[in-house]
Amino acid sequence: MASSAQDLGPVLDKDGVRLTVDDAIATVTLTNPAKRNAQSPALWRALTEAGRLLPGSVRVVVLRGEGKSFSAGLDRQMFTPEGIEGEPSFVDLARRDDATLDATIAEYQEAFTWWRRSDIVSIAAVQGHAIGAGFQLALACDLRVVADDVQFAMRETSLGLVPDLTGTHPLVGLVGYARALEICATGRFVTAEESVNTGLANLAVPAADLDAAVQDLAAALLAAPRDAVIETKSLLLGARNRTYDEQRTAERASQSRRLRDLAGLGE
Repeated sequence: MASSAQDLGPVLDKDGVRLTVDDAIATVTLTNPAKRNAQSPALWRALTEAGRLLPGSVRVVVLRGEGKSFSAGLDRQMFTPEGIEGEPSFVDLARRDDATLDATIAEYQEAFTWWRRSDIVSIAAVQGHAIGAGFQLALACDLRVVADDVQFAMRETSLGLVPDLTGTHPLVGLVGYARALEICATGRFVTAEESVNTGLANLAVPAADLDAAVQDLAAALLAAPRDAVIETKSLLLGARNRTYDEQRTAERASQSRRLRDLAGLGE
């Protein structure tokens, strides 16, 4: 009998992030339910490390949060003058020169960028609150399955900030500019029903069925040959930046590679 992820133990377990791997499926879990999985620079570094530690066998990555909330956003201690011990406070960040501040934010963003790598498909399993950084972390994934109690909200603007953890690009791509602007500028909650209706979520299910629904989706993704999924994902990710004719050309090139590989004539 094959060992389960629990038998193997976590690949990573630190700073509110746990990574487990079970053959082709990896699970990244936010593990601080007492603070509704609030996010901090240490958590972002752990998320970045999780991406780097993924074995080559992994095809699907599931992102989930323990407890009633997926992630309620930034750790509120970051907003205090003293900040989080060992981390720069917002006041400290504001005092940095432009280049240093830019580099710091870029480092934070790395936790949100690897989820769309072409060699994996990532699924966010989202329940309860997914606010601010939590919303953006869910948006970082390729797919989102939500519980019927989900409440997305982008609260940065109401705090005098902007969403800067890579969430604006996927949000506009999913729901369009006008709705994205309205969601961000008002900070209102987006429910499960609206999430599905607008394309923000792929599927909404009762909270008790969330894990099972994600497992079913992961299994369906694994049913197709890996190389075909990789090529298809790359095609779709690039489509928004290509013209119709450029996309036709990209399709032909991808299909040529697939046909040669299937015929054993690949390079």
